[in-house]
Amino acid sequence: MAQFTVVIPLYNKAAEIRATLNSVFAQTFSDYKVIVIDDGSTDHSVKIVEEFTDTRLRLIRQENQGVGPARNKGVSEAESPFIAFLDADDYWYPEHLEHLNELIDRFPQAQWMATAYEKAFTAKLIKPVDTPLRSFEQGWQGEVPDYFAMAKKDAPAWTSAMCFSKDFFQKLGGFDPSITMGAGEDTDLWIRAALTQPMYWINSISAQHLQFSSNRVSHAPTLKRHFIDLDQYEHLAKNHKSLKIYLDLNRYSIGLKYQMAGDPSRAKTYFNALDQSSLNALQRILIRLPGGVLRFGLSTQRFLAGFGLRLSAFGR
Repeated sequence: MAQFTVVIPLYNKAAEIRATLNSVFAQTFSDYKVIVIDDGSTDHSVKIVEEFTDTRLRLIRQENQGVGPARNKGVSEAESPFIAFLDADDYWYPEHLEHLNELIDRFPQAQWMATAYEKAFTAKLIKPVDTPLRSFEQGWQGEVPDYFAMAKKDAPAWTSAMCFSKDFFQKLGGFDPSITMGAGEDTDLWIRAALTQPMYWINSISAQHLQFSSNRVSHAPTLKRHFIDLDQYEHLAKNHKSLKIYLDLNRYSIGLKYQMAGDPSRAKTYFNALDQSSLNALQRILIRLPGGVLRFGLSTQRFLAGFGLRLSAFGR
């Protein structure tokens, strides 16, 4: 039985899937299997996957159900004790699985773990994950102190850098299929995981989040998406300050999306539900701006990214 099963959901990623799979098969740690779940692709993504002859690779095809159900299907088909997730447009450096295995060996109690990662906003703008954990020495390994406090800007947990024990993932119930089009199914799972078990992390970048790839699910129209239900965790936040701030920052983010999408009523619902003390001064200004101004700011942000500059509304 292989140590890891790499689960890759695939939907119309013909432009990226070859590089993604090449990064998997270039891993220095070789005790793994790969399951690609084709979620009803209509391009030639599947043909590219079928060109790979590595016997560790298995392709499963299903009608389109969304990224969460596709990942859940991959886990259910896996026989390995640990599941490493990778999206079909992301990339691993050769030491990624080796780093995850180091965490497993060093912390046998660990049920979910991740490596540091970087975000490629454009070909010119690549930045490391922005979390206080990055202030730890390079290569640091250990239990994450207060996950929610470490996730105020960028989350230490990101799908393509993540690993779960299969048992823990299934006990949590996996990704919530009611959350659609990348509207927080990962955030929801991280909350449930962090409230149950400590996360373990290694401060070594071994994965890259490609944010300018084709057919990104996070670019789906806001008004067609079904977002995470943050209110279900509010009762737990009464005595958990960092969780409260984390929930409010996510409310802020979703509210801005609705404001820019032309639904100020729904945006106001999210803004009214948060405690403004969870926000910084800039964020408190942004929630008062009309959608047109926010859309202009977003276009400016993307324009500057093309020149290697990053502006963020989530800085604290």
